[in-house]
Amino acid sequence: MISIEPKRLNQIRRARGLGRPRLAKLSGLTERQIARLEGAISSNDGCTEDVLVRLASALQVQPDTLTGSEPLTTEDIPLARPSRGCGCC
Repeated sequence: MISIEPKRLNQIRRARGLGRPRLAKLSGLTERQIARLEGAISSNDGCTEDVLVRLASALQVQPDTLTGSEPLTTEDIPLARPSRGCGCC
């Protein structure tokens, strides 16, 4: 089994503006599998290479980015855009 970094998966998913249901649909996994891999449901025992590749493809990142073998880049997590005005409205 391959270990995915739960926080990293969550960060990248959110940076892409995807909810768990949408990522599940794009990757062919279930919402429960996504939640388990993100650590929201206990027993994250890792995943198969097939699952890793499907998630990476859906998120448009390299598989090693999800495992933590490669550092996150601004392509993986875009830098926040400068806000305009006060940001309250």
